[in-house]
Amino acid sequence: METVCIRNPGMYWDIAANIHVPPAFDASKRYPAVVSNHPIGSCKEQTAGNIYGEALARAGFVVIVPDASFQGASGGSPRWIEDPEQRVKDYRDVIDYAQSLPYVNPERIGILGICGGGGYSVKATIIDKRIKALVTITGVNFGRLFREGFSAFDPVAALEGMAAQRSTQIAGGDELVNVFLPASVEEGKAAGITDIDVLEATDYYRNRCVAQGSGTRMLVSHGAPAIAWDAFAFAETLLTQPMMVVVGDRPGGFGAYRDGLEIHGRAASKDKELVVVEGWSHYDLYDQPEPVGQALEKLIPFFEKHLA
Repeated sequence: METVCIRNPGMYWDIAANIHVPPAFDASKRYPAVVSNHPIGSCKEQTAGNIYGEALARAGFVVIVPDASFQGASGGSPRWIEDPEQRVKDYRDVIDYAQSLPYVNPERIGILGICGGGGYSVKATIIDKRIKALVTITGVNFGRLFREGFSAFDPVAALEGMAAQRSTQIAGGDELVNVFLPASVEEGKAAGITDIDVLEATDYYRNRCVAQGSGTRMLVSHGAPAIAWDAFAFAETLLTQPMMVVVGDRPGGFGAYRDGLEIHGRAASKDKELVVVEGWSHYDLYDQPEPVGQALEKLIPFFEKHLA
């Protein structure tokens, strides 16, 4: 695995990314490539890289796993901004980079996204026809989630709070960071949290796969664009590439099951497949061997078919 810095055109920072290559890699050959995108609050060393990135590389793909701008090892200031439009731009800049690599076939690039990275990957596929195939793993439309659960179903009040926070900072006040998760599963349960997505996210990020670049947080004063954003807009007419949607059937509060069925139904893609991994949840699909294995059994042949 190689770590690279990708220049973000027109910006003042680089995107950090890990490149996973196939066994017995031969730099004189040209390989199909997949850009694998991490969840909201995650980083390139977690599920997008150490699970799906490594598996796709073993299957013969070059896999590029970026950190989001303002997060992980990527540049950008202030830190912990979660900006959907910037995320989509990051992915397109990574595709620019992939097409420049002599060992990547520039006409055979796919995209994979997990959780919020899945929703962002949908939007990238809608607007960038260099992407030849799309896979989402328990993908979430972050705009929908922010307008609902993340704003306590009161997005106008959330926007008013963000506006007030910006005014506070302009006047010299401190930044306010929203930490998505409790410090431990036990603390979450003690606070009355029962939603499986929140508790299992806490277990994943605090116990199962702790990584330095994983923030699980967001700067409040820069959150407004996400509330007015929709990952699925124009999918009925513009999302035409082959698509696979993978979800577990144990739904939680983040809504991946619901979003997965929605985008599968709305997409204009003529070649689209919905994979429901029965008996497993959102965060099981991050790293648990059985559901991940079921997902890989479907998505690897899918990418082989469309990126061969």
